[in-house]
Amino acid sequence: MAGGGFGNEGGNLKRAHLYEYKITNYFIFACLVAATGGSLFGYDLGVSGGVTSMDDFLKEFFPKIYRRKQAHLHETDYCKYDNQLLTLFTSSLYFAGLVSTFGASYVTRNKGRRASILVGAVSFFLGGAINAGAVNITMLIIGRILLGAGIGFGNQAVPLYLSEMAPAKHRGAVNQLFQFTTCMGILIANLINYKTDKIHKWGWRLSLGLATVPATLMFVGGLALPETPNSLVEQGRLEEAKRVLVKVRGTPNVDAEFADLIEASDAARAIKHPFRNLLQRKNRPQLVLGALGIPAFQQLTGMNSILFYAPILFQTLGFGSGASLISSVLTSGMLVLATLVSMALVDRFGRRAFFLEAGFEMFCYMIAVAITLAFKFGEGETLPKAIGWFLVVIICLFVFAYGRSWGPLGWLVPSELFPLETRSAGQSMVVCVNLLFTALIAQCFLVSLCHLKYGIFLLFAGLIFIMSSFIFFLLPETKRVPIEEVYLLWKDHWFWKKYVEDDDEKDIKKPTT
Repeated sequence: MAGGGFGNEGGNLKRAHLYEYKITNYFIFACLVAATGGSLFGYDLGVSGGVTSMDDFLKEFFPKIYRRKQAHLHETDYCKYDNQLLTLFTSSLYFAGLVSTFGASYVTRNKGRRASILVGAVSFFLGGAINAGAVNITMLIIGRILLGAGIGFGNQAVPLYLSEMAPAKHRGAVNQLFQFTTCMGILIANLINYKTDKIHKWGWRLSLGLATVPATLMFVGGLALPETPNSLVEQGRLEEAKRVLVKVRGTPNVDAEFADLIEASDAARAIKHPFRNLLQRKNRPQLVLGALGIPAFQQLTGMNSILFYAPILFQTLGFGSGASLISSVLTSGMLVLATLVSMALVDRFGRRAFFLEAGFEMFCYMIAVAITLAFKFGEGETLPKAIGWFLVVIICLFVFAYGRSWGPLGWLVPSELFPLETRSAGQSMVVCVNLLFTALIAQCFLVSLCHLKYGIFLLFAGLIFIMSSFIFFLLPETKRVPIEEVYLLWKDHWFWKKYVEDDDEKDIKKPTT
């Protein structure tokens, strides 16, 4: 298969053909409850951009920006919201999430996925409560840090939980429940912002404080969650693991899958330093693709800069406050629709097809935005309404392409790639890299928009071309491959097989003691 393809799907797998399962109510309940973790991430993505565009919030904490906004100073419209303290309000959460992922890795590996979900819910609840009652910027930042810790723990555990609970045939759709609840969180946050923007003086407090609702749902539901069989085996609780596996799969015939879990767990126990093991040559594909490349590129699409600052971006383009929030609702609605499309089709057409087709679309849309702004958007000029709405349509199409590709697959594919012995460490690096680039984009987008102007969208277009090439040449297809047998794909890949085979040869040549 050309590029990075895996031509003989399932041909090298060991026991996959012996796996049996039914879709049970118990399985559905566990996955739906765990997936609510995505709503934490989504709610914050949606609410922070809307709040930072509200006049009452700006007057309270960022009066200079409010005065600049009202006075229409003689500066380019691109620079209207350029303020590093304002962007720190957004990005501080993601820097905190980045740091918390290392603690989350320990909890997830040693105490289980469920424990990380509960810790994340508590931290997010506290952060939302503090932000709602904030009277100064210090309180805002402390609240954001607690929110970030909650997201770090939740994003560490939830994708792993969903991938481990799902049968291989449906793993893509099940894992994308995380992205779906993330998108629903964004949509709900934008709808709330649209309403609270009309509640003067304290509407922004309501927007921030309602973050406690998804955190409460996640905590209460988490108390009833079963631990994943993979995690129970990893902790040595074999009898309980088999009971849960039987209950989740809806059949007593789970011996083949359970044997794979035992085998993977034995390999995992031999690894005392999973982060160090992840750097070994044999794990180079997982490191480059899963831990570094895909989570970094997911943010470098430019999508989160649109999600963070959609209301601000649309106000910069000349829309009023209410119209800009409506435009944000529209884009987040497209994101939800796109995720549903991806959930329905990704296990049929595969991960690579979605990455590559949507990547071509996103490249074209970014070029279209850049060209439109280059010709029609100048210093202090009013953007014609027709051009403004054209940009809204293009951005919606971009969001729809992202929402069925890099959005959900940026979480799904890395969670599939790591073997059990490095899975917690690998997922920790995924979340860490993802949040690092999320924070950098959040911190740098408005200043880059100010200085690069329309060129920022050309930059994103170039990055989308690079990341699509990265997927084409290096990622094998993982659809319908059991999670504990994904490592066998590397042995058939044109590029990665030399790393895996060389390492296998070294292991064979090692003298026995």
